[in-house]
Amino acid sequence: MITVLLFDFDGTLVDTNELIIQSFMHTFDRFFPNRYSREDCISFIGPTLRETFGKIAPDRAEEMIACYRAFNRENHDRYIREFPGVYETIRALHEHRFRLGIVTSKMKEMVHLGLEATRLRPFFPCIISVDEVANPKPHPESVLKAMEFFRARPEETLMIGDNYHDILAGKNAGTKTAGVAWSLKGKDYLRQFHPDYMLDKMSDLLTIVGVEQDEKDDAVSG
Repeated sequence: MITVLLFDFDGTLVDTNELIIQSFMHTFDRFFPNRYSREDCISFIGPTLRETFGKIAPDRAEEMIACYRAFNRENHDRYIREFPGVYETIRALHEHRFRLGIVTSKMKEMVHLGLEATRLRPFFPCIISVDEVANPKPHPESVLKAMEFFRARPEETLMIGDNYHDILAGKNAGTKTAGVAWSLKGKDYLRQFHPDYMLDKMSDLLTIVGVEQDEKDDAVSG
């Protein structure tokens, strides 16, 4: 039985896709004008900034990270929004005493900003951010830390995310995994990594964990 649900943040709980793309484009326009397209920027979503920029320009990676984060912070509230049905589903899970956590490649400061902007903060007692681990996803460290927080076993834990590193992090930690069909990269891409579940909408989680149908209907209508 699943009792703990761990969520990626960007692209899973909240739609920060445009914020991330614009942050990448701003950074690349400054450091490498006319070299990277919007499609290139989409392909960089998922891994840590240090991994992405470190491969592109190792000697300038820290400058690029600082540039990206400054733009991202300044434009955060302009672009961030909830995905449909997320708030209602998370609230229903919380009301049914499921334990909810966030496991993200984002800095904790920015996660808190996003949670405050989308009303989700009260539901997540556990947030494991990239600045709290030595080994980011797909390494299992962040998932294992969240499980330790909840004193949860792998078989009662579900890791949910929109990218390959979320699915692999869960698998590497021994948990069940779920991909989300609203991933910018598409559910066919995620299926390559064999998640246990594929969510067409967030309220599908209520069926997976056995929450009553009327709660699911409320989440869908919300």
